[in-house]
Amino acid sequence: MRDQDPSPADADRRLSTREAAELLGVKPETVYAYVSRGLLSSRRAAGGRGSTFATEEVAALARRNRREGSGSGGPGGELSVRTRLTLIDTDRYYFRGVDAVELATRYTYEEVAEWLWTGRFRPGAAFAAPEASVAVARRAVDALPEHTTPTDRLRVATIAAATADPLRFDLSDEAVLGTARTLIPTLVAALPPVRPGHRDTGPLAHRLWARLTGRQADEAELRVLDTALALLVDHDLAASTLAVRVAASARAHAYAAVSAGLGVLEGPLHGAASGLAHKLLLEVLDRGSAAPVIAEELRAGRRVPGLGHRLYAGEDPRARALFSLLEEIPHTAPALAAARDIVATTARRTPLHANVDLALAVLTVSCAMPATAGETVFAVARTAGWIAHALEEYGERPLRMRPSGLYTGPKPPRPLPEQDTDGAERPR
Repeated sequence: MRDQDPSPADADRRLSTREAAELLGVKPETVYAYVSRGLLSSRRAAGGRGSTFATEEVAALARRNRREGSGSGGPGGELSVRTRLTLIDTDRYYFRGVDAVELATRYTYEEVAEWLWTGRFRPGAAFAAPEASVAVARRAVDALPEHTTPTDRLRVATIAAATADPLRFDLSDEAVLGTARTLIPTLVAALPPVRPGHRDTGPLAHRLWARLTGRQADEAELRVLDTALALLVDHDLAASTLAVRVAASARAHAYAAVSAGLGVLEGPLHGAASGLAHKLLLEVLDRGSAAPVIAEELRAGRRVPGLGHRLYAGEDPRARALFSLLEEIPHTAPALAAARDIVATTARRTPLHANVDLALAVLTVSCAMPATAGETVFAVARTAGWIAHALEEYGERPLRMRPSGLYTGPKPPRPLPEQDTDGAERPR
C-alpha cells in the first residue's frame, strides 16, 4: 500500500516502524531520522520493543513528501529537491551547515568527504583501493584509444570497478559508504601516471598529482590541489548531481549513479569549462595581454570562460580561496597576473567575477598540466558529492524523480502512417 493514504478505519491505529517506512516509501533508518528532525513523533510499543507512529501523522508526512519531492517547482518554475547536504547563500556555501571554504582550507579532501557523507568528522580519514578493483579498472582503461579523455577513462573505470563488486546492489548506508571509500581511489589509480615509477601512497591529492603532471610537487602545490578537491566536493544540484539523483531514485547502485554523473560532466558548460579557461589563460600569456584575446572571444560571440556564476553575484568563493593559496607559490605569479588581466579587461564591458574554473586554470597552467587536468580534478572531487546525494536519495520514495512531460505534438488520434513507394512514410 505504499504512497496511499490510510482508510478512515485505520486512522486511529498506530503503525510499526516497518509499516511507517512502507507508507513513506523510505528505509526504516529514515523514519528514525524524521523523528530526530522533529518531522514525526514516536511512542514506545507495548513491551518496549520498537516504536509506533500515529497513522494520520505518517500519512500527512507522506503527502508532504510527495508534494515537495516529486518534481515540484522552485523559484521561477525550476525543479526543487529537498537536501540536507549543501546550502548556497549569497557569496558563501555550506556543507551540512558548516562553511565549506573553512572546511576545505582546514581539512583534507577525504575528511571533508566523510563529513558530507555522514555528518561526522573523521580525523585522518584515508581512502584505499582494493587490488582486484584497481586491476580490472586499469585493464579496461589501458584498452582505450590514446586520444581518450580523462572523463572517458573515469567512466570506463567506474563500470569496470562495478563488475568486480558482486555486492554492488546492496544500497544500505554502510555498503554505499564502503563503495565510496574504495571507488574514488580506484578511479585515481586507474588513470595512467604521467611520471613513471610513481608509488600510489599518501593522501589522495598526492596520488592524483602524478596523473596530472610530470613535475615534482612541493607541499604548497599539493595543498592547493587537496583544497581544490575539497572545495569541489559538492555544489548543490548541478546538472551532473541531478543526473545522479535520478539514477539513485530508480535504485541504481552507486557505481551506476556515479557513471550517470560522469556522463553529464563532459558537457562544455559543466566539467569541461575549466579546460576552456586553461586555453584562454595560455593564449593571454602567449600574447602578453588579455585585451586582444577577449576582443576575439567577444567578436566570435563566445562567452569568456572562467568568469561569472549564476549562483554568485560576486566572486565565486571557491575561486577566492584557491587564488589566496596560489599567491603563496612564486611560480604561479605570471598566470595569476594573466587571470587578473582577464577579469579587469572583461569588467570594462560587463562586471563578471572570476569563478573556480579560472582558478583551476591558474593551477593547471602554472604546474605544466594539460588542459583536461581541471576536468579530472573536478570529476574526482565531485564523485564524493555524487555519492552523498545518492545516499540521500536512497532514503527517499523510489522513482520520485519522475516529472510529467508537457506534450506539444499533433493532437491525437492520428491515422496510421502508410509507406510510399520510395520507402518514406506518409499518413493515411
